[in-house]
Amino acid sequence: MRNHRPASRPDAAFPIRLLALDIDGTLVGHDFRVSDRTRAAVAEAVRRGVRVSLATGRMASSAVVYANQLGLVEPIIAHQGAVVREMPTRRERMDPAALPFRGRVGRLLHHEAMPAAVVREAIEWCRAQGLDPHVNVLERIVVWRDDPSFDDYSGYLGPEADIVPDLVATIRRPMTKVISVGVPPRPMELIGEARRYFAGRADATVSHPRFLEFVAPGVSKGRAVAWLAHRAGIPMAQVMTIGDALNDLEMISDAGHGAAMGSAPAEVRLAARYVAAPVDEDGSAALIEALVLASPEQAARNARRLEEEARAVRRELRGQARPT
Repeated sequence: MRNHRPASRPDAAFPIRLLALDIDGTLVGHDFRVSDRTRAAVAEAVRRGVRVSLATGRMASSAVVYANQLGLVEPIIAHQGAVVREMPTRRERMDPAALPFRGRVGRLLHHEAMPAAVVREAIEWCRAQGLDPHVNVLERIVVWRDDPSFDDYSGYLGPEADIVPDLVATIRRPMTKVISVGVPPRPMELIGEARRYFAGRADATVSHPRFLEFVAPGVSKGRAVAWLAHRAGIPMAQVMTIGDALNDLEMISDAGHGAAMGSAPAEVRLAARYVAAPVDEDGSAALIEALVLASPEQAARNARRLEEEARAVRRELRGQARPT
């Protein structure tokens, strides 16, 4: 995948032609359900010709369940950008009251894996830090037998897994991602050390307060979003991204309309042009309504108001960071 990320954030331009949306903490909350308001806002954006892609740390087979609910047809960015897949040609019918964990996936457009030796080293490093690691390769999850944290992430990835007696010994070929589980705030406390230790060999990020993850160098949602935008002939000035975690930082920083949820870490909110209301208040839907579905004149006015609100958030965050 060629790197089409801009050197700096472009000025925002209208109309917005591409939406890249994180899932957990952005589209869905703890109940893993997309609200009616969010579903309606996304559906109207699609009806008007806006390209909408999900950009997630999940496997594509997990993300496609939500893409099907939302009626999306654009490629899915999965595993923090290490994987990009087309939507399947045959759409599965989903019962919203009994959603499956995984769905049928489409053609693989991109996959950037980590060498086996780096994967093994990341597993051992995580265990030495008191974290519980497991591994993803495309649509598979490989876990240590009796992994004490399996219940913590099965809600995101599903109950099916390849359970092995020795995870390190099992890794003999490149893998997509290492994800390790810890008690907050331990993953965020370790992110700086992880980045220094694996510099040039793997990139570390945090997708959730409990999850410290490793992907191949250069992999990010930002790089994948920029690649999709370039592929579609859409300038980054007309791209809107919404996310809530450290793994969303690059795509939020790169897009003309980069937005962070109010629950995002300070570093992410500081990088955002807009700050959305929490997921349980349909913050993503409100942004789509204000900036995508409004008339061009009203969208520009809304953008100015939202930028001023975000500047106030940044001033407050910077004030909190100053020594007293």
